[in-house]
This record gives sequence, structure tokens and C-alpha cells, in this order.
Amino acid sequence: MTPVAAATPAQTLAHLMRAGTIRLASLPPLSLYVHLPWCLKKCPYCDFNSHAVAGDAMPEARYLQALVADLEAALPLVWGRPVHTVFIGGGTPSLFSPEGIGRLIGDVRARLPLAAGAEITLEANPGTFERERFRAFRDAGVTRLSVGAQSFDDVLLGRIGRVHDGAQARAAIEEAAAAFDTFNIDLMYALPGQTPAQLRADLETALSFAPPHLSVYHLTLEPNTAFAVNPPALPDEDAASDMLDLVTGHLAGAGFERYEVSAYARPGHRCRHNLNYWQFGDYLGIGAGAHGKLSFPHRVLRQQRWREPARYMQEALAGGSASAVSNEHEVARRDLPFEFMVNQLRLREGFDLQRFLERTGLPLSAIEPVLADGVRRGLIERDGAHVAPTVRGFDFLSDLQALFLPG
Repeated sequence: MTPVAAATPAQTLAHLMRAGTIRLASLPPLSLYVHLPWCLKKCPYCDFNSHAVAGDAMPEARYLQALVADLEAALPLVWGRPVHTVFIGGGTPSLFSPEGIGRLIGDVRARLPLAAGAEITLEANPGTFERERFRAFRDAGVTRLSVGAQSFDDVLLGRIGRVHDGAQARAAIEEAAAAFDTFNIDLMYALPGQTPAQLRADLETALSFAPPHLSVYHLTLEPNTAFAVNPPALPDEDAASDMLDLVTGHLAGAGFERYEVSAYARPGHRCRHNLNYWQFGDYLGIGAGAHGKLSFPHRVLRQQRWREPARYMQEALAGGSASAVSNEHEVARRDLPFEFMVNQLRLREGFDLQRFLERTGLPLSAIEPVLADGVRRGLIERDGAHVAPTVRGFDFLSDLQALFLPG
């Protein structure tokens, strides 16, 4: 990505609207992602842009002002486009006060045309201090809560550095279920020393709250994390694969559909915001370190905001030629098939080829040879204009996605 050059909004828009090598007949749906970067403690497995905060060190009021300034500066890029979903992620966004979240949602509504029934998700953690805010978040305009339980087992929670215990997780989810019609529980598997019996117990505890949606993630050792420096002993690949089979079988038996690699939902409760990512929709990202993808008639633009919160606030609030955007780049024509497929193939049901045409502006000839190769390898199934990963392709998703890397 290249640094953002100073330009007026009109100059920036004119530059983005110029002729290019692709042509999009229409723009995809637009979402808004808002990043609130603070948490009580940095988890040793976390590679997100999150920063531990203590006491009153979190500058809530100033950060909210910076978000509004960032949003206003970005408006010319999305002018007139309705926003279908909003996702407030982190960090731990539930550390912000309900009044602050309500002000943020009000500021968004005042500047962007939110679609009727827009989904507004807030990520939350199970600490008692945050749990007591859940109903107030609903009253502030949040429509969907995502609770990061990860496990209900105190020993396992300690091994992955979580600040809550199992009792707090259960209490938080009970309150989320009482306050929200739609909520999500985040769980992890293949934790240090985890047994299948412990995983089954976590699943059964989660299901006891009748959640509409579950996200179940394999713990991985990401670069630049504490676990990458001092890795714990994790279940081996075969054991982790057996655990995934346990998850999919148990949740299918409970009436959940695995509609994405790590996402399971009851009918009518899929996460619309994440679906827009996976279907190669557009999203404006604001907040420290936030990423965004925006389409224009002849190009697709990716942006990133300044990662360090103090620098982000400084740049967003400075005005003039300053920008909260630290770098951006146009997605090269040759990279568009991979960028589309790395998202779209995460969905079990696949996609119609018409979506590829609409979201990339490329002809089908750009991917036909690779599709044929995927079918030959047993990773893709194709029925006319519909393409989907096979069971094998879903299990070996990285191999399938890699077929579309530019040569």
C-alpha cells in the first residue's frame, strides 16, 4: 500500500472516477466497520489491532470525535450509498459507555443513509463490568451482540489468557439472550491441552442458552503475538480435525447450518455484515487500524487507517491536508479473482458466476481455466452458472483459494 497524498475531496473523487481497466455495471452493497481498539488485557493469541487500557486511560470522548471526523472526510467516497450493516469491533468495544455507543450510532445515522432494519453489531466480552451494560447497548441502537466467551472452562480460559472465568461467560450470555433477539457466541477449539470432552461440554453449555448464531474458531498461532514467541502445546492436526468434526456434527444435530467455515446459524440469523465481506461487498472502515474496501465504476480501492490510536486521533482531528488514512491502493486487475475467491469460497453454498462479473468487472474468461482445474481436482463443483466448494474443497480451503493466486 502507498501513502495517501494530500488532495481535496473533489480531486480524490475525480481521480477515482477516471477510466480504468475494469467496468462495474453497479456497485455492491455497502457496510460500515468501526474499530474501537482498547481492551482490558491483550490476549496472547490476538493479532488484532488492540491495546490494553487501565483505569481512565481510554480517551473515549476524543476518540469518538476522531471517528466522526474520519467519517466526514470519507463521505465523498460513499456519497448517497445506503449502508446495510454496521459492525463495531475491537479490541473490546463494550468498554465504551452505552452513552458513547449511542452517540456514535447517532452520529453515523446523521451522516450516512442507514437502510431500514440495518443490522448494528457490537462485540462484547463477558466481564461483569461490561455485562451490566448490555441492555443499555440495546437501548443505544445496537441490534446484535457478539459475545467473546471462547470457552466456559476456567482452566482453558486461563491457558489462553482470558480475563473472565466460566461463570462470568455464562452470566454474560444469559444477559445477552435476555436483551437481544439476535446474538452470537464466539467459541474456540484446539486450545492448549483441550480434550474432546471439554469441547463437547463447551458446546453443550453454549447451546443451553439457545443462541441464534455461533462462531467457532480454531486457535492458531499468529505472527507477532505472545503465543508466537512462546508457543503453547496445542492438539495436533489429527486431533484438531476430529474436534472440528465434533463441532460440525454436534451443531448440525442441534439445528444449526454451517454456512461459512467458522459460522453456524439458525434460519434467519446469519450475520449480514460478515456475509457482505464474504460476498465481496464494500465496507468503509473507520477507527485505528481499520481496513476498508470501496468500489468505483472502474476500480476497487483498499484503505487502511493509522494503527496507533494516538496517531489516528491526531491525524483524523487535524483537518486540512491530514488524513486518518495511512495508506491505500487500487486492487490490480490480476489480483481481483483471488481477492474475490478468498472471500466468496468461505461460504459453503458457493455463488453464482454473475456475482463474479458484478463485483470484479472482469469477464468469466479470467477464471474459467482455474475453475476447470478446481473441478478436476475435486475441490469445486459446478452446476451451470453456480459454483461451490466440494466437501473436500471446504476442508482444504487454503488449497482451493490458492488456485486463484495470480501466476
